Amino acid sequence: MSAFDAIFIGAGQAGPFLAARMASTGRKVALIERKYLGGTCVNAGCMPTKALVASARTAHVARRASDYGVVIPGEIGIDMKTVQGRAEKVTLDARKGLETWFSGLDSMSVIYGQGKFEDPNTVVVNGARLTAPQIFINVGARPSIPDYPGLASVPYLTSTSIIHLTVVPRHLVVIGGSYIGLEFAQMYRRFGAEVTVVERGSHLASREDEDVSDAIADIIHAEGIAVQTEATGLSFRKTSDDIEVTTGIGTIVASHVLIATGRQPNTDDLGLEAAGVETDGKGFIIVDDSLSTNVTGIWALGDCNGHGAFTHTSYNDFEIVAANLLDGADHKLSDRIPAYALYIDPPLGRVGMTERQARASGRPILVSTRPMSRVGRAVEKGETQGFMKLVADAETRQILGAAILGIEGDEAIHGIIDAMNARTPYPTLQWSVPIHPTVSELVPTLIGDLRSAS
Repeated sequence: MSAFDAIFIGAGQAGPFLAARMASTGRKVALIERKYLGGTCVNAGCMPTKALVASARTAHVARRASDYGVVIPGEIGIDMKTVQGRAEKVTLDARKGLETWFSGLDSMSVIYGQGKFEDPNTVVVNGARLTAPQIFINVGARPSIPDYPGLASVPYLTSTSIIHLTVVPRHLVVIGGSYIGLEFAQMYRRFGAEVTVVERGSHLASREDEDVSDAIADIIHAEGIAVQTEATGLSFRKTSDDIEVTTGIGTIVASHVLIATGRQPNTDDLGLEAAGVETDGKGFIIVDDSLSTNVTGIWALGDCNGHGAFTHTSYNDFEIVAANLLDGADHKLSDRIPAYALYIDPPLGRVGMTERQARASGRPILVSTRPMSRVGRAVEKGETQGFMKLVADAETRQILGAAILGIEGDEAIHGIIDAMNARTPYPTLQWSVPIHPTVSELVPTLIGDLRSAS
């Protein structure tokens, strides 16, 4: 039995930072990771995929060079091995940086292996028993694979495996028309693949308001990506050379299939029942406002607790727990305002409630929209797809939510995120003086156009 002050299971974007902070104060900590440091973000999520998105955008801009008076002789080609190698290097450099950092912390032990609870204070890894009064679970999530007829017999891709492709698919069929699926669909279309998105719902990115979903669909269609919505009865069959994907609409012949139908927590092999830790029906660990589980001394951070499947929300989990345990603060998970981005091009930046959610709350709301074609920065860059949208409470004058679908929307949304976190009434933000020419300069105008929603 090896005794520690704290044990961390999983090395994603929350636990390791808390472990490092504890170790820097002299606490003896164990960080258990079964595969790679950095979690999904570093190894199979944000970093490699956004590196791929950058390569895809470069190809797209190069093909449009003549629109800007730039002449590039010949066709624009894709060296997929170099594209993939660049993304892999981004991952390896980040992972190496974490290894170097942690190796310099004398009181931190990094242990590679599968950790499993023996009881509420004991974790077994590689046959060794570790004990600590505080245990933090940060095991993340993985792609969820539906039990479609025939799927098990075909060589499908997931968001984890597709980043290792070194060829451009002839025809990529993406199952799932939400955030992950749309990013890969546009990316591989720009690499030169024929792409079809198959979505069982009536809209792409159905979590968004219908006008935002429709605008996303317009962007996807404009790039030559085929879309099938309300696709039911999916089945798969491997032929000698292809994969046949049958929907209620017909059969699609694909060279590659990407399953992008959501993610599930990596909690099924942790022995949580031995520790008495409760999960919900989907396997997410149930936590309270301080990210504590139902078992005293055990916390769950990041994707595995079901409170935001993003790097920034995972990191904020670390910030909440660190502040409360080490700094005597009282921060709450419920104080967090949800914000995220969809990294198609142009991107969608989102914060707070959708209009649909605001209406369902029963409060009197104001809504304003502005097309990106009215934004000088977008016009100057020749990228005017999308629009801005703001939702506010008519009585409290608080901003309830916003969406910026357009060039630099993932950056411009932060002015609204900051205002919402500061509880700044929208009339105050309306009188800010943004820099010209930027996307953000339209925010005061957007606020000035707020009108009662009928």
